[in-house]
Amino acid sequence: MKTNLVVRFLGAGDAFGSGGRLQTCIHVESSSQRFLIDCGASAMVGMRANGVDPDAIDAIVLTHFHGDHCAGVAFLLVHAMAVSRRTRPLVIAGPVGTEHHINRLLEVLFPGSAPLKPRFQLDYVELEHRVAAQFRGITVKSWPALHVPETRPSIVRVTHADRSLVYTGDTGWTEDLVEACDGADLLIAECYLDQTPTRTHLTHDLLMANRQRLTVAAMVLTHASDEILRMHDGLGAALAFDGMAIHV
Repeated sequence: MKTNLVVRFLGAGDAFGSGGRLQTCIHVESSSQRFLIDCGASAMVGMRANGVDPDAIDAIVLTHFHGDHCAGVAFLLVHAMAVSRRTRPLVIAGPVGTEHHINRLLEVLFPGSAPLKPRFQLDYVELEHRVAAQFRGITVKSWPALHVPETRPSIVRVTHADRSLVYTGDTGWTEDLVEACDGADLLIAECYLDQTPTRTHLTHDLLMANRQRLTVAAMVLTHASDEILRMHDGLGAALAFDGMAIHV
C-alpha cells in the first residue's frame, strides 16, 4: 500500500503579505509523521488557524535563512519551552549554520530567553548539498539555490516512504532544479513574479518554459507577489492559498 501524504499550506504568501497571505509554512502529514518545510514568522498563526498542534511536529526542514522562511522556528521553540512544556523530540534541519542562526533568532526576537532550555530532545541536522540525510522517518537532500548568498539558499527534496516532494525555496532558475525534480510526486515552486528580470526568484515565464523538463507528477505554485495574484486564472498550474491541502 502506498503512503498517503497530506500537504497543507499553513502559509502560501511572500515576505510582504501580498494578498493577505501568511508567510511560507508547509505542513506534511502521513499516518506516522508530521513535518514542516519552512517555518516563516507567521507560522504559529497558520498552525492555530488550521488546527495543527505545534507540539506534534516531528521535524522542520528549512531552505534558507530569510525570516519569512525560518523566523517562526523561534516562536515555536519558545512556545515549546515556556508554554506547552513539550516532551516530544524535534529535529530542525537546514543549511550549514542552522543551529547558530536559530540561536541568534532566539536572542533577537525573544531577549531574555537564554535561560530557557528544552525539556525535550532537540537535534539539529545541517544539510550539505547533494548529500542525503535521514532522520525521523524522512530523507532530505538539498541542492544549491540562486538567492541571497548570506541566506545559504537551498532547494530541498523530502522523501517519506515511497513519496517525494520538492520545494524550490527562493531561487532564480537553476539547472539543479531539473535534477532535484527527477521522478518526484510533487513540486512546490515559488512563482514570485511574471516576467520581471530577477536572479534571485523564479518567474512564471521561466517555470512554464521549462515545465516539460521538470519530471514531476504535479506542480503547485506559491510565494506569489501581487503581480502573480492578479494573473490567478492564467498561470497554467494551481496557485496555493493559505489552508489549501493536497493529497499526494
